[in-house]
Amino acid sequence: MTTLIAAVVEGVFGYPERAYRLIKHPVVWQGNFITALDRGLNRQTASRSVRVASGGVATVALSVVPSVCAMLVARLCRSNPVICGVLASSCVAQRSLYEHVEAVALALESDGLEAGRYAVSMIVGRDPSALDEAAICRAAIESLAENFSDGVVAPLVWCFAFGLPGGVFYKAINTADSMIGHRNTRYEAFGKCAARVDDLINIPASRLAALWLVLAAWCGGLDWREALRTVWKDASHHRSPNAGWPEGALAGALGLSIGGPRVYDGELNAVHWVGRGRRDLTSADIRAALQLYRRACFLQGAVLGGLSLASFIQKQKRHVR
Repeated sequence: MTTLIAAVVEGVFGYPERAYRLIKHPVVWQGNFITALDRGLNRQTASRSVRVASGGVATVALSVVPSVCAMLVARLCRSNPVICGVLASSCVAQRSLYEHVEAVALALESDGLEAGRYAVSMIVGRDPSALDEAAICRAAIESLAENFSDGVVAPLVWCFAFGLPGGVFYKAINTADSMIGHRNTRYEAFGKCAARVDDLINIPASRLAALWLVLAAWCGGLDWREALRTVWKDASHHRSPNAGWPEGALAGALGLSIGGPRVYDGELNAVHWVGRGRRDLTSADIRAALQLYRRACFLQGAVLGGLSLASFIQKQKRHVR
């Protein structure tokens, strides 16, 4: 029940602006903790082995401390599903993801290329200055697919398995990976542990995210067979062991080709193309991807509702006995 409440609360309300102004967001707290650990432990003059070990210590600290805090909170409220669900909703990003990706389409349609570049720079790390409209749209759709897995499915999977502490644990690791799990001079060694752990804990969710998208394509009359074929052919070629699964499902369902070379920190990165469809994307393709995403979120919510109902009935039967 906690997981369903978390999904519904975040999907309907998001994270309240008033709460953000008063106490910020738990991700901001975690980000500050990671920054402090980075400053204290990531010594550029140390050997690579020492920096890898230091990164491991940081990863353990930033995952254990928030998880223990969440366990204490859950115990204080006696694991009340409503309270834990509302708190766990801060680990989920389905509404905010939709709004950020939609903002890219709105910017392109209303204010043109420069506005689109700025909007997409809010959700991707690549250099937006050289992106044309098609590249902007591809970047937005890739972010939607990957973050559907990382920001929506995964925290709900971990919350379903381990309650509020599970969702907090996942979010801490995922936030660490986004901040220090980069393949550059500063973080290649220090962030290695965080990146590897993030890859590991996202394995179940990335496959499940692909399944939700394939099912959503089937329900929406899209090419679900091509979605499956694209996942089968292209997911293993992606530089990430997980991102290729939802990206492949989304690209195949919509008949698109996403991915491809992009610029990070002034360097051109050769990235495998995902899908064999059109590459000349427009804002209409972003909106089609958002529609598929919403359908996938609804399917996930329906399944969570069914599981929660089944669990409730089972508990009532045990209580009667």
